[in-house]
Amino acid sequence: MSDENGYLEGQLLIAMPSMSDPRFERTVIYLCAHSSSGAMGLVVNKPLENITFPELTGQLGIEDVPERSDIRVQFGGPVETGRGFVLHSPDYAREATAIVGDEVALTATVDVLRALATGEGPNRAILALGYAGWAPGQLEDEIQRNGWLHSEADNDLVFGEELEKKWPNAVSKLGIDPSLLSLDAGHA
Repeated sequence: MSDENGYLEGQLLIAMPSMSDPRFERTVIYLCAHSSSGAMGLVVNKPLENITFPELTGQLGIEDVPERSDIRVQFGGPVETGRGFVLHSPDYAREATAIVGDEVALTATVDVLRALATGEGPNRAILALGYAGWAPGQLEDEIQRNGWLHSEADNDLVFGEELEKKWPNAVSKLGIDPSLLSLDAGHA
């Protein structure tokens, strides 16, 4: 539910099939911030195939990281793709942690990566490189032009393991049959 100003912080954006930007095709984005200054979110359903968690921590000088198949590096968005963000459960909180909603927090420091590597991090987490960002009024315009649907976030959609099911599940959560969404207006 949007706040009294119509802002969608803490909600999910769901790309419509007509999304013209291929980087956002069938994406689900958790909105970490949304105000009159613009918006920032993390894609929660697109894996990065070219880097693993141990490779990333090695590049950052975090040594002796055990093999953790449960921590995947994901595409967070096309802005600042060399910068890492961890969207996580609020059971992990440090000075640099931003609490986004009742059940979600965001930390963008190397310390959270160390904590994840050693098993001392949050219970649920998404490690994303890059983010999706919108200038003031840009996201509202894209929603108005039917580029995005939005819905309440829930932990299974945000942190679920089956990335390929997040988009159809998010659409279904709105009461819409994903197969009925068409690329061509008027040709459902």
